[in-house]
Amino acid sequence: MQRAEGDGRVTTKSRDGLSVLDTLYQSGCGKIRVPRAYGNWLEAVLINTSGGLTGGDKMGWSAQAAAETRLVVTTQACERIYRSSGGAARVDSRLTIEAGARLDWLPQETIVFDGSALDRTLDVDMAADATFLGLEAVILGREAHGEEALSASISDSWRVWRGGTLIHAESARIDAGDMMARNNSALLNGARAYGTLCYVAKDAERHIEKLKTLVGNFPTAGVSRIGDKIVLRATGRSGYQLRKIIMPAIAALSGAGAVPKLWSL
Repeated sequence: MQRAEGDGRVTTKSRDGLSVLDTLYQSGCGKIRVPRAYGNWLEAVLINTSGGLTGGDKMGWSAQAAAETRLVVTTQACERIYRSSGGAARVDSRLTIEAGARLDWLPQETIVFDGSALDRTLDVDMAADATFLGLEAVILGREAHGEEALSASISDSWRVWRGGTLIHAESARIDAGDMMARNNSALLNGARAYGTLCYVAKDAERHIEKLKTLVGNFPTAGVSRIGDKIVLRATGRSGYQLRKIIMPAIAALSGAGAVPKLWSL
């Protein structure tokens, strides 16, 4: 059967004190656009022109923020994972953040359909004095269709290396028909959407109290800090409810006081 395959790579460089495009590579259904930014950062928009992924499809993304530059990576829209006739869709993302640089990895949510299968990895290699803000969020099924994607399976893996030391590692999996994971009060507790936001920077301590205040009114969200790392986790009955939690947190940590423009269109 015909399969979708795509690759995209973007890197920055510093020129006259600004973060500008250095390298842009794209192949297959993986495309990257670089709209004009109105600050000292480069914004890259990832696009899957196949319109979604299904079993056997492969996507690979790579982004690198050169020393003393800032790169914001987002997506044109929510990625969609369609019913699979065999195997899982695979998405592998690799980020490199050099000395004094910052990279914000802020894709919009991934929507998984009934019968879909997704295997996704995120690997981050950052310098000791770099800054990383990363998000992965999932919506289980199409809410307007009354879909809960009970037959979907998802495997998610994060690895964040800072100065050669592994500082964040997590693996999450939802198996098709796993009602324990869906309904257990210690896990999703019936939520249709969930997300993880991770921030690693020297100034993490300065942000933690503000984030605790932002999520304090949401019983399905929590935030914690260990050293220079903050992790926020949230669930919601819908994608909209999840956004009400994570968008203010992204804005608070972004340095620009806002989420990427495409999140608001």
